[in-house]
Amino acid sequence: MTECIQCGADIDLHDDLEVGEIVDCGTCGAELEVTDVDPVTLEEAPELAEDWGE
Repeated sequence: MTECIQCGADIDLHDDLEVGEIVDCGTCGAELEVTDVDPVTLEEAPELAEDWGE
């Protein structure tokens, strides 16, 4: 379990978490990216840029 960087709510994480995985906060809906697993570190997930079919 870790804390949401947006709202501070507890986020329950599974045991086989991987760097680069995106997790959602069930309280505020923030999308967070796992940047380290020992200890678990979360950062705001990057916005996906529109590729306009390219």
